[in-house]
Amino acid sequence: MATEMQAELVARIVACRRCVEAPDRAPLPHQPRPVLRVSPTARIVICGQAPGTRVHASGVPFSDPSGVRLRDWMGVSEAEFYDVKRIAIVPMGFCFPGLDAKGGDLPPRPECAPLWRKQVFASLPHLQLVLLVGLHAQKWHLGAAAAKAGLTQTVTDWRRHYDASSVPAQLPLPHPSWRNTGWLKRNPWFAAELLPVLR
Repeated sequence: MATEMQAELVARIVACRRCVEAPDRAPLPHQPRPVLRVSPTARIVICGQAPGTRVHASGVPFSDPSGVRLRDWMGVSEAEFYDVKRIAIVPMGFCFPGLDAKGGDLPPRPECAPLWRKQVFASLPHLQLVLLVGLHAQKWHLGAAAAKAGLTQTVTDWRRHYDASSVPAQLPLPHPSWRNTGWLKRNPWFAAELLPVLR
């Protein structure tokens, strides 16, 4: 029954055209292609920001260098990462939001999370760990304190967020994009202290 209900929910998400037909800001500049992976048995959920250009083209989340780095952080193989029975992937925005003037990805569409997030999480009853990848996910899940603190402070305070969480636990991470390579070099504690816990 839970599987059927979740399948119906995913079908509605895949058919969603809200950001084109009734947008909260300028319409999505291309056709929607929602990307997510869910299963009622998943114990881990990865909450990133939104698909990039490669993921929009492939329909496979984290099918890019960011995904390679994230899998390395988690200590899982590609097969383990894409085992939807174990790991769900639920970005803040399900569709590629487009590019800004400098060629970077725009923020997740504002319509998506309020419309779908509560329903999707209600369909994931066995979650034990929520990976909050990037500031957009951290703001949504950790609230105003994370929004005010910013990404570096929120990830620096990972123990407080992780230890204070009831089940499912929440673990904030930077985005695994190459753009954050400098951040990783400036914060060696991330690899030394947080990643062993994640793995």
